[in-house]
Amino acid sequence: MAEKNYLQPVLSKAQVNAMSSLALAHVGDAVFELLVRLYLAEAGNETSAGLHKASVDMVNARAQSRDVQQILPRLTEEELAVFHRGRNARVNSVPRHAKVGEYHEATGLEALLGYLYLLGRSERVNALFQMILEGCYAG
Repeated sequence: MAEKNYLQPVLSKAQVNAMSSLALAHVGDAVFELLVRLYLAEAGNETSAGLHKASVDMVNARAQSRDVQQILPRLTEEELAVFHRGRNARVNSVPRHAKVGEYHEATGLEALLGYLYLLGRSERVNALFQMILEGCYAG
């Protein structure tokens, strides 16, 4: 029996579409956090505390809402539908440092990243992350 690859799963479109928006966002949150942590670790000689602060500055609803604006015009129809599905998901609470709209946009971004990741579309995840970096964190 072949071993399951939990680090790089590739699910069918039917399997991914059957997941709730919040399940996709749950996975996408981890994907985004990992991308940010790798980016920051590669970028320089930070202390552990410095890396943590920098990652918290990039992985929060306000920052992710801003990030969405960089990629929104470049999404395919399919990606836009997934983003909207995540953005419109009913959430039970919003962090106190975020506005409701920001939190919903961040959830949409995370759902999109989770969707693409689970389908094995890592090249597209990387391309979107690169767009975010170039638009929001360049210079």
